[in-house]
Amino acid sequence: MHTAYVTVTILAAVVVFGAAVVDIVNPDWVRGNMRSYGVPDRALMPLAAIKAAGALGLLAGLAIPAIGLAAAIGLVLYFVGAVITIVRARWYAHLPYPMPCLALAVATACLFPLA
Repeated sequence: MHTAYVTVTILAAVVVFGAAVVDIVNPDWVRGNMRSYGVPDRALMPLAAIKAAGALGLLAGLAIPAIGLAAAIGLVLYFVGAVITIVRARWYAHLPYPMPCLALAVATACLFPLA
């Protein structure tokens, strides 16, 4: 179980941090998608910072478990919010984009070693 937790945690951190980097680079397609969801351009950097903090929190959780669990739960909530935002905007074709990050965050939280 511990090996699976460490592997999924590292993978989740890398994927979420990659998503944060894409937001920081701020390509036109990201701004266009966010506008179509009703999210203003000024929100992109704070959202990227939240993702980056979550990814770093997952990695810190390998040493301090409470931080990792908090980061995993926070990322689950973040990506559930992303799904809700996409559904509210009725851009159903974009629903698959936050799903890998959401699935990895859920897996990290579920694999969290309780003992």
